[in-house]
Amino acid sequence: MKVLLIGMGMVAQTHVLALRDNTAGLTLAGVLGRDIDRTQAFCAQAEDTLGYAVSAYGSTEAALQDAPDIAILITPPNVRADYANALSTSGVPTLMEKPVERTLGAAKEIAAIYARAEVPLGVCFQLRTRAAVQTLKSQIISGDLGEIIHVDMRVPWWRDQTYYDAPGRGTYARDGGGVMINQAIHTLDLGLWLAGPVTHLQAHMQTSPLHRMEGEDIATALLTFASGASGVLSAATTAFPGTAETITLTTTKAQVTLQGDHLRIHWHDGREDATTPDTGATGGGADPMAFTHGWHQALIEDFADALRSDRAPIAPPSEALHVHAVIDAMEQASRSHARVEVAR
Repeated sequence: MKVLLIGMGMVAQTHVLALRDNTAGLTLAGVLGRDIDRTQAFCAQAEDTLGYAVSAYGSTEAALQDAPDIAILITPPNVRADYANALSTSGVPTLMEKPVERTLGAAKEIAAIYARAEVPLGVCFQLRTRAAVQTLKSQIISGDLGEIIHVDMRVPWWRDQTYYDAPGRGTYARDGGGVMINQAIHTLDLGLWLAGPVTHLQAHMQTSPLHRMEGEDIATALLTFASGASGVLSAATTAFPGTAETITLTTTKAQVTLQGDHLRIHWHDGREDATTPDTGATGGGADPMAFTHGWHQALIEDFADALRSDRAPIAPPSEALHVHAVIDAMEQASRSHARVEVAR
């Protein structure tokens, strides 16, 4: 299967490494960028990594003429719509980096574009593929842990000012906001994937004196889940030097802590289970790219298998839209200082 990579941002090299190591028979056939000179230079580097030729494209039309089997769309969210229209019209299944778009309404339209064309769409919530997360998800589905009573999500990350000095970063016009839609969206997605949808919330979001940026660098929320469980969320890019994100589940049978890819379960009957895989950093410190490409590799392989098996990918657009809806509700609640219902 031939893959077209669209965009050459920070995560592009992660995707190149993931494709280099994939076991799903995928090759990076080409890269599409707005600057052909930069695109050609990127392709030359990718060829050194991959060991085979990669085509550089300066236009969407030229890229689609070579009939890619999959597109991986990693552009900033403010330029997604045109690519989504072109790819869906050409019937190219697309794996898209988060966030889908800057606002809930725009994200819904992107998803609708693919749904109307009946073209598969997946979202890069790669943390779902972590081994510990998969183990925990299985135990929740099986009922081993009992009922989830409370969910505690913490994202104590750090970004220095140089990160936000990049043009457009942390703005509403390009990124759609700050820490929630750009960093904590991954942990929020995991919390929702494990515990189910949120129906109502209260929230506070602010920009601290530590950063010069338009969006928020601190966000907190009180959550009510459809299951009846309660939840709290605390996310920041002000927590120097930055540590791994944590999700803690209180259930009727155990206390569960998921920190990065480390899972610990304290059972009420006295047992203790722990998994401590050596996957390194999670991108919570000053270097946002300090994480393994293995999670993206697993996500891309899952997307390819989903296409071959005619099933939904591990992170379908419907679930990504609920993550967007929760973030949208947090923004509403922060502005209104009121409890807000999450859009369905």
